[in-house]
Amino acid sequence: MIQAIRHWWQKRTGQFDTPVDGEMPFWFVSLAFHLLLLVLLAKILMPKAVDEDIVLSAENIDVELSEEAEPEVQFEDVLTQEVGANSDASLEEAVAQAVEFSELNEEPPEIEFPEEEFGELLSFDAFEPAVAETVSTLNIKGVAGASVKGASGAVDRITQEILNSLGERKTTVVWLFDQSASLIRQREEIVQRFDRIYNELGILEDSGHKAFEKHSDKPLLTQICGFGSNFSAMLDRPSDNLTEIKDAIKRIERDDTGLEHVFSAVIATVDHFKDLRKIKKSTGERERNVMIIIVSDEAGDDRQRADEAIADLKKHQIPVYIVGVPAPFGRETTQVKWVDPDPNFDQNAQWAPVDQGPESVLPERLNLDFAGGNFDDLNNIDSGFGPFALTRMAYESGGIYFAVHPNRRVGRRVKRWETAEYSASLDYFFDQQTMRRYKPDYVSTNTYNQRMRNSKARWALVNAAQKSRTGALESPRMRFPKTDEATFVREVSLAQRAAAILEPKMNELYGVLQTGEAERASERSPRWQAGFDLAYGRVIAAKIRAESYNASLALAKTKLKFENPKNNTWVLVPDNQVSTGGKQEKLAEKAKLYLNRVIDEHPGTPWAMLASRELQTPIGWRWKETYTIPPEERARMNNNNPPPRPAIPQNQMPKQRRPPPKL
Repeated sequence: MIQAIRHWWQKRTGQFDTPVDGEMPFWFVSLAFHLLLLVLLAKILMPKAVDEDIVLSAENIDVELSEEAEPEVQFEDVLTQEVGANSDASLEEAVAQAVEFSELNEEPPEIEFPEEEFGELLSFDAFEPAVAETVSTLNIKGVAGASVKGASGAVDRITQEILNSLGERKTTVVWLFDQSASLIRQREEIVQRFDRIYNELGILEDSGHKAFEKHSDKPLLTQICGFGSNFSAMLDRPSDNLTEIKDAIKRIERDDTGLEHVFSAVIATVDHFKDLRKIKKSTGERERNVMIIIVSDEAGDDRQRADEAIADLKKHQIPVYIVGVPAPFGRETTQVKWVDPDPNFDQNAQWAPVDQGPESVLPERLNLDFAGGNFDDLNNIDSGFGPFALTRMAYESGGIYFAVHPNRRVGRRVKRWETAEYSASLDYFFDQQTMRRYKPDYVSTNTYNQRMRNSKARWALVNAAQKSRTGALESPRMRFPKTDEATFVREVSLAQRAAAILEPKMNELYGVLQTGEAERASERSPRWQAGFDLAYGRVIAAKIRAESYNASLALAKTKLKFENPKNNTWVLVPDNQVSTGGKQEKLAEKAKLYLNRVIDEHPGTPWAMLASRELQTPIGWRWKETYTIPPEERARMNNNNPPPRPAIPQNQMPKQRRPPPKL
């Protein structure tokens, strides 16, 4: 029951701390026991009443937890001036950088505690001496994601979590810093924030904060570690000296291997500090709390060890807080902006691929691209969550994943040139209050696969997403100059061959998704509903475009005549008219039905944005005539008017360009 009450409280309120944390459950048990004892004693000792018609009765006293009950320790989501808001600029500036925080669990329509997810439920009647340790190891879920513009906002929130931990017992905080080149500036930002963190802790100590009254013997110790292809501790032992801590961060060396073994680093950290989490028989208490804070900008190259890391964290009750990056929606990689840090080299931006996704176990978004549809700005958009394995680790351990992106803003496209250095190019971001309903399934791969097997709609979506990545769906040819009839027919025939390859792929994707159509109505998850409807609508539209394209090419061989005799080129342009028959017209209406349902039922989400763009893209084709300068005429024009070549002054010679390192 304690476990059930905790999960219910966290899902309904978004608060990590609950009214039944710490010693509160035993206080309720004691209260119920003593009240019952008093009633029994009253019945035994109270003299019989003279009036036999008066009957005294005692009812069982039920101890209920009110939904409005306040937790023992509560921190508001909005940062205050006392904790993390005393910015160098102003209070408003600090609040602007602070985390837009909300718990992202789905809120169920009624309180249910399924045994397969929460295990056997405890009741107050079943308490025995060993229950104290049992209750202390109950699984507490964390926060799946929180969006911030800078690492400082995340650190402010983590400062609150440290104070929360100190309010319970002495605490050791272990910082794990990614050693890649792209994290150098973020580490510098956090180092600058360390002064504020520890100054605030010192201010609270001087003012007699309870955390320091209770634990006066070095209540807070800090260890600094670096990880890349290897893992190393920067201090001989955890320290409370701020100068030593900051120097340790500055000593972290850059790792250019491009490997980030973050889960191995977590496993090693837990193994080193696990003795601090053992319950002492003499006191019944743990020696210290341990918190792990990870600073990274990738998904991790050792994700196969994620389950092992999560199991260790849950066993020893060590929460993980991650200052990371947002995962691209339904994509595995993003393009990170890199500018050479050495001014002696070319300072123009370069773009390097970095693994920062996807946000789910497997991509649940189709990789469709077809001429006539402009989706370039939607290829890389924010998913609303972090990389799956890292976010799941924070969520399962009771911590928080902070998705940091300096260009985060909702409602306007972020242009590529606006992207901050060492940040991924993401064109659009979404309101996290809206996205909270669309949290991915933070479960093991085996559980994820089992849920797919139990739902044909889910299986169809993921399978179609995988098939759309098996080969490039190349954009078909649209422009056909007609210098002579034979050449024109040959070029059109070659385009039909390409269409003959594309059309079966569309039909295959359509067939896969069609197998899940019957079970779509029984799907209850908003995320899976939106994913399936968008995929089905887009695939139907792409199927019609492919068939219409092929039919238009066949028409071009025999029936196209130029109205203007000066024109010499036919161009296929998108058109809303479907001219391939009644069957395609019915399919077109079906595509609109699914796409409009996404927009109506899931507004303000990536799925709705893609569905809207798909509906704006014409579903058919028409021929348009124009003029193209013949190759021989263009060559003659270029020879007669060669472009001038201005001399480059010696002092303006371009700087050497170095390729970006592995980020």
